[in-house]
Amino acid sequence: MKILIANDDGILFPGVLVLAEAFLELGDVYVVAPDSERSAASNSITLAQPLMVREVKLPIPVTKAYAISGTPADCIKLAMGGLIPEKFDLILSGINKGPNCCVDIFYSGTVGAAYEGTFANVLSMAVSLNSSSADSDYKPAAEWTLKCVKKLLESNADKSVLYNLNVPNIPAKDIKGLKITKMGCIDYQGGYEKRLNPYGKPYYWVNGRPVVIDKDPSCDNNAIADGYVSLTPLRINLTDYETAEKLKSLF
Repeated sequence: MKILIANDDGILFPGVLVLAEAFLELGDVYVVAPDSERSAASNSITLAQPLMVREVKLPIPVTKAYAISGTPADCIKLAMGGLIPEKFDLILSGINKGPNCCVDIFYSGTVGAAYEGTFANVLSMAVSLNSSSADSDYKPAAEWTLKCVKKLLESNADKSVLYNLNVPNIPAKDIKGLKITKMGCIDYQGGYEKRLNPYGKPYYWVNGRPVVIDKDPSCDNNAIADGYVSLTPLRINLTDYETAEKLKSLF
C-alpha cells in the first residue's frame, strides 16, 4: 500500500511525524509537507513562483520525505503530479494543531491538502487534534486515525468523500468513542485588533474569538468538546439543489 501524508504545520511538526509512524504498518509511507507553517492556506496553490523541493531525512523510517516551499495543497498536487512516481492508495493530512470544525474547514490548509486527494478519487482523510500546542500528545489521534482508516478500507468506502477527523485533546483512556457528525456552526467575534507600529502607523492583528451557535451534540465541535472523536464526511459538490430548483422558476 502506498500512503502519502502532508500537513500545514511544517514537515518537522510532531503531529505529522506521529501520524507517519503509525501508518508504517500499512505500507510505504511518503511525507510531502511544507517547509514551514502554512496554516489557513485552504485550497490555495502556488502559480506565480516556482516550488522549491528539498529531500529531508526524518527521524522515522518513511520511504521518502520532501519539504516543499508552497502550500499544503501544492504538496499533494506536486507529489501526485510527478515528484513521486507512485499511484497512492491513501492520502492523509495532519495531525493538525487545533481542530478543523465548522467554518474553519473552509480556511484549513490541512483540509485543503486532503481535498486534493479526494479530487483525484483517492481515499483521503484530514486529521486534527483539539489543541493549540505542539507539545500535546498526538499519539491517541494517530491511533484513532489508523483505526478509522482500516474500517474505511475494509468497507471499500466512497473515495469521492473527504473524511474529516477531529480528536479531543484528552488521555486516550478518557475518549468516549467516535461519533459520525455534521459541520457545526460558530461565529467569530472580535475580528481584528488595531495596533500602532513604532512610527505611529496602524496595523491589524486577527483575534476573533469563536462562539458556538449550534448546540446540537451531533455537530463536530460539540462532539469533541464532549470527549468524542468526530468523523464528518464532506462532499466536494457544494451545490444547493433545493435552492437551484427554486431559482429555475424565479429566472
